[in-house]
Amino acid sequence: MEKVLRAWGAILAFAVLCAPVGALAESILFVGNSFIYGARSPVKRYGADTVTDLNGAGFGGVPALFKAFTHQVGLNYEVSLEAAGGTGLDFHYTEQLPLLDRKWDQVVLSGNSLLDADRPGDATQFIKHAVLLAEVFRRRNPAVRVWLNATWSRADQTYLKGGHWYGKGISAMANEVRAACDRAAARSGLIEGVIPVGQAWTRAMEIGVADPNPYDGLTFGKIDLWAYDQYHASAAGYYLEALVIFGMVTGQDPRVLGEASATAEDLGISPAQAKALQQIAYAELAAHARGS
Repeated sequence: MEKVLRAWGAILAFAVLCAPVGALAESILFVGNSFIYGARSPVKRYGADTVTDLNGAGFGGVPALFKAFTHQVGLNYEVSLEAAGGTGLDFHYTEQLPLLDRKWDQVVLSGNSLLDADRPGDATQFIKHAVLLAEVFRRRNPAVRVWLNATWSRADQTYLKGGHWYGKGISAMANEVRAACDRAAARSGLIEGVIPVGQAWTRAMEIGVADPNPYDGLTFGKIDLWAYDQYHASAAGYYLEALVIFGMVTGQDPRVLGEASATAEDLGISPAQAKALQQIAYAELAAHARGS
């Protein structure tokens, strides 16, 4: 928690700290799956030429949104991703390690949305491989900052019979994923912190910015954070994910991007929606830093 408080001291003081233009680029790697590469939305190919896809699939995704945000505020990041649909951290450790095992300044790890595709809700393999990957990155760079991305509740897993979190409320899945990330970070000692993306999604629903249940119809004026499959994110959902990651990793206040954000406009997100989502990201990160 002390690390998070230090990283977010600038935000809580309403300060914006920007690195000098032309500073040596900091490397960041995103490891994950379709929740990282932006499946079912225009985010998937957004800014693909601004990032390095280690798998050569031509994805831009959330890493490209992060790149656009950092560029806007004058930060210099070399952004890479290694993402394959439906995978957990065990896949990246056992199958993709040669691509990952190099020196990085920062790494963002995203596990399978179910924690375990074969045993939904079982965090055993997620925790094991989060710890192992953190050790790999630390051996290459003792100063690396490794983050765990706690993703959102899936509507299909919450509202449809047969879903693992059926009937438990829309916050339950996100909270369980977050708890698994917290356990992994506590066990490792090498993980910088947990990025509360799922809690930001829940906050958006609780305060009435986003619709909490796409199966009963979209309420006029509210944002649908899910894509058409009620599983992946919409452009707005990925935009919120990227905002939270941006704020946590850089220590910047997401509101500095402004409602006239070119990235939001590119994705069809209105100025009012961009402003609301930036405010939610800020509020969730501030609450996270306070431990509330």
